[in-house]
Amino acid sequence: MSADHEAILRSAIKGQYHAALAMLREAIERCPDDLWVSDAFANRTWRMAYHTLYYTHLYLHPRFEDFHPWAHHQTRIQNMDDDSSEPELERYFELPHRPPQTGKPYTKAEVLAYWRICDAMVDRMVDALDLASAESGFPWARVPKAEHQFMNIRHIQHHTAQLADRLRNTAGLGLSWVRTANAAG
Repeated sequence: MSADHEAILRSAIKGQYHAALAMLREAIERCPDDLWVSDAFANRTWRMAYHTLYYTHLYLHPRFEDFHPWAHHQTRIQNMDDDSSEPELERYFELPHRPPQTGKPYTKAEVLAYWRICDAMVDRMVDALDLASAESGFPWARVPKAEHQFMNIRHIQHHTAQLADRLRNTAGLGLSWVRTANAAG
């Protein structure tokens, strides 16, 4: 890949990360307090927001071994389905066959503080990635590094869409669509 094409790819990846994260931030900010901690859903809103940021943070790293969880991380709450028996995951996610725990709910302020950390690291981390690598750097994600970044962005959007649907159906609130970094609409 030429240097020009790589720069265009990196710019697009960074723009889509920031756009996806901006929509997630809006979902967190707009969420009513009672919905934030409601047990009406198997995956509570606060937990889904944290889970999304946890994996954003994790997969922005070059390799699993380079990752250090957020200083306020609680174990066994980030993996919402707990359905994997991958030996590589077992040592970190405390799998298999242990249901995720609810843990002490993070406040919106705490999750937004983590959001700021994740959003602030996007440009630096994407610039440092070897996007031409044939491996993701995570033994359980057997895809090339560039494709892994697209998967991570899709993951953010997947859970943001779930949160948006939850907000729309329980509180009548919608989210703004963000096309790319700093561009709404």
